[in-house]
Amino acid sequence: MNELDIFPLDETEEMGWQERSLCAQTDPEAFFPEKGGSTREAKRVCMSCEVRIECLEYALDNDERFGIWGGLSERERRRLKKQAV
Repeated sequence: MNELDIFPLDETEEMGWQERSLCAQTDPEAFFPEKGGSTREAKRVCMSCEVRIECLEYALDNDERFGIWGGLSERERRRLKKQAV
């Protein structure tokens, strides 16, 4: 048993990765494009983000249905989930 088992993270600590995300410093509209709009800019930001994996895990765990999370669109995340089954 480790310290994390004894003292679970509260929501503020769990979300700390969002404060370090590059998207927090970028135009949020790029991550939620109109239907048929380009995701290229958002994905480029994601690829150089240090918390990309945490972001993707959050989106998969919370069934995020809109936007670019961890460098993947909703369709790409859905495909990833199907492959994991």
